Order: sequence, then C-alpha cells, then structure tokens
Amino acid sequence: MRGPHNIWRLIRTGATLERTGAMDVVLEAFRAPPRLRFVARALGWPFKWLGLRGDPDLPPATRALTALGPAYIKFGQILSTRPDIVGEDLALQLKYLQDKLPPFPTGIAKKMIEAELEQPVDRIYSAFSDPVAAASIAQVHQARLADTGEEVAVKVLRPGIERAFRKDIDAFYLMARTIEVLAPATRRLRPMDVITHFESVVMGELDLRLESSAAAEFASNTAKDPGFVVPKPFWFLSGRQVMTMGWAEGINLADNASLDAAGHDRRVLASRVLTLFLNHALRDGYFHADMHQGNLKVAANGDIIAYDFGIMGRIDEYTRRVYAEIIFGFIRKDYRRVAEVHFEAGYVPPDRDIDEFARALRAVGEPIFGMDASRISMARLLAYLFEVTERFGMETRTELILLQRTMVVVEGVARSLDPNINIWDVARPIVEGYIAKNVGPRALLRDLARTANVLARFGPKLPALVEGHLVRMGNPQPQPQRRMQVPGPVWLITGLCLGAAVMWFWLTRQ
Repeated sequence: MRGPHNIWRLIRTGATLERTGAMDVVLEAFRAPPRLRFVARALGWPFKWLGLRGDPDLPPATRALTALGPAYIKFGQILSTRPDIVGEDLALQLKYLQDKLPPFPTGIAKKMIEAELEQPVDRIYSAFSDPVAAASIAQVHQARLADTGEEVAVKVLRPGIERAFRKDIDAFYLMARTIEVLAPATRRLRPMDVITHFESVVMGELDLRLESSAAAEFASNTAKDPGFVVPKPFWFLSGRQVMTMGWAEGINLADNASLDAAGHDRRVLASRVLTLFLNHALRDGYFHADMHQGNLKVAANGDIIAYDFGIMGRIDEYTRRVYAEIIFGFIRKDYRRVAEVHFEAGYVPPDRDIDEFARALRAVGEPIFGMDASRISMARLLAYLFEVTERFGMETRTELILLQRTMVVVEGVARSLDPNINIWDVARPIVEGYIAKNVGPRALLRDLARTANVLARFGPKLPALVEGHLVRMGNPQPQPQRRMQVPGPVWLITGLCLGAAVMWFWLTRQ
C-alpha cells in the first residue's frame, strides 16, 4: 500500500464530502463522536476546492459517493436499505446507487464481450440492447440468443473496475487505522480485519466465472423453494468479464407504488424475503449476501427473483446452530440461554459475568419483542448493542460479518415493504424447525453417525497413526515385525460411533 497516495485519497474523500455538501449529512447519520467530527472537517474543509464535483443533478450524499468510486458506492447501497438507521432522507438519496448509475457505452461492452468469448457479438446474440441497469461493478444488457431465440441478460464488468476498487480499498485501510487511533474503543471491532474481509469479498466479485458458479449452486439449493426464482447461467457464454443468464422480468422490490398497482401484497413479500434468507442461511449454510432491493424483483405471479450472485455467504454447521440458538433464545425470552450460547461459542471472554451479560441481553430483547417494526428505533438499538459489546469485551467475528450485514440489509428490505412487520413472528417457525432437526438427541446421533463415517473412511490408516503417535510419545524402539494391534480406545470410539449410526438409521425409519 502506498502511504502518501492513500493519505491523499483520504483528504480527497473529506474534500469531496465537503464540496458536495454531504459531510454534515454523513457525520450526523453515523452520530460520529466530536473528535472524529473535528478530524473529518479538518481533512475536508481546507481542501474543499480539490474535492470531486460529482453530478450536480444528484442529491449531496449520492453525488459524493458516485464521484468517489465503486467501493464507496457499494457501502452506500448497504445504507440505502436502512432508513431507520441513517434516516429516511439519506436512505432515499442512496437508493439511486442500487441500479441507476451512469452506464458505460454499449460499444465498449460489445468489444469486451467479443474479447472474452472470442466471437462476434452478432453471431452470439440476434438482438442486444443498450444498458437496462447499471451498478457499481457492472451493467446489464437484454439480449436474444441467435441460435435458440431465448431472452437473456448479459452482465459486463465496468472497464478498469479492478484497479478502481484497489485504490478505494487501499484508502479504506488508512481510514480504518485512523479510526482506531482517534476512537480507541473501536479497536475491539477490528476495523482492519473488517476491511480485509471486505477486500476478499469484493475482489471475488470481480470474476464473473465465480459468480456463474455461485448462481448454479444457489439455484440447485433453492430449486424447491416456493415463490423464489434464480435465473440459470449459460456457462458457454460466460467468462471473467462477461456473464450470460436467463432473462426474468419483474418489478423492482424498491418500487412500492408499482407493486401496489400490480396487486402484489407487500406484507406477504416482506415475510417471504425474511423467510427465504433464514432458510438459506440456516438450512443450506449458503445465502445471497447482497440482498438489497436492486438485486430483487417480483414476477407477475408474485415470485421473488434474485440477481447478482457476486457476493455469497457461507457458514459452517456449528455456526448455524449457534446462530439459531441465539435467535431462538430471544424468541423464547430465554436470555440466560442466549448468554450461555455466547460464552460456549467464545463470543464473550470467559472471565465476564454470565448473569450480567444475560441481564444486558434482556435490555436489548424486551423493548423490541412483540413490537412491529414501525415502533422500533434500530439506530438506538444498535447504539445500545455497541455499548453492550464494549462492556463485555466482545470482538468482531470476521466469519460472521457477511451474515450480520445481510441480516441488517434483509430486515431493511422487509421494513420498506411492510413498516409494521414483526420479525420475530416471521422468524419463529423457521428457527423452531431448524432447532428441532439440528439441536438435541437426534442431531447428536446424526453427528455420531457422520463421525463413524469419517472413521470408516480412515479405518485402514488408524492403527499406523495410533502406533506412530505412541512411538513419538516415548517408545523409541518400535517392533516392525510385531503384528500391529489397534489400541482399545480406538475400538471403543469406533464401536460407539458405529452403534450410534445404527441407532440413527433405526430411528429415522420409525
């Protein structure tokens, strides 16, 4: 990373926010502490004349972020789903960033397609439109396949996007360091690790071959989900910079007026969005991690159509169980159990008081349990959660960043459709169903059966592995001529696992 260059980027960011009139809006939205406000103004105001102008027809915040670059735009897309956190006015401004950014010329897109697929565009597509949507990383064209006549969507990366993202991310690292120095309390949130995680996610989004693979896996996982559609990718017409998928027509999920005019029940759609996300996260451990309104549409029959699979989240089975138990504990108001799960998972240092932590969690859960979303201030709730995590020494878990961020975005999408939605009522059947199948005696037997499966695969190697371990423990004179004997504990463990497997198969057939 180039230090002086990144310092200049940081100064230019402040100057651009000042020049576009967005500085006050951003500082107020994030309730920045006085010391951080002072430094931000000091970085921006003296250099205001050096800041980027942006599009004068856009609102201040949107104007600033579009001028600053793609990584800033991606951040703005997330904030656009949370009017309860950043305010209605700012969220409305930022919705522009979801899929209405200025496109690049169609001629350049065609040249990129021809270079990627190594054949003329006219030979691949019998029709090819101007951009129908443009976001921070790519734009989409509607086309028709020349051989079959099928309607498709063609996604093309923006020229030079990888270099632009690299510059932004380098500057983000400097911002993270600066925040750690100016606000020491944020260090436990590990801002540097958060930026590292953001970098890995975004750089993966810049290879459309990976997105094609993600779309195929996601489509396979969700094939039986009612009311949900994932367009299929065309592998032979996709590459690093180009991706071709089936075309699916629908109304943007942010367009409430059009949804109402088409006769769709927004309350049903809001519940479905939350239900789908929880199912994908808990059932599959693989979920769409960029579910803002710009990536979701509603078909004429009411199905929700998902797009843009560049950012997908994956969580292991243990983490899914922890996540489910925490949600289930809140639903049941069993704050002691929620606290225990945090300690068992290592999310809270073991030297803290579990009863005090349970009491703090009650102060989080009680004000929001049973209330509709319109009566809950998420901004105040998140502020209190920040205080709780600071008090109990909880650090940011980078493996959960995507899950937590997506949950915040999805809840924001659901709120925009139905301001009175009760997220606990929607979540309860999903979480209860998962708990019933994955926590308890049946889950234990299934785990033992899986362990037996693994042991069976490595069975022929176990005797040698155990003997080698014993030799290293202090037997320098192994006897190769002696017939290797499997130690009793190994047989015991294997027998227990095999027995558990038999019990599991017997129970599942009752």
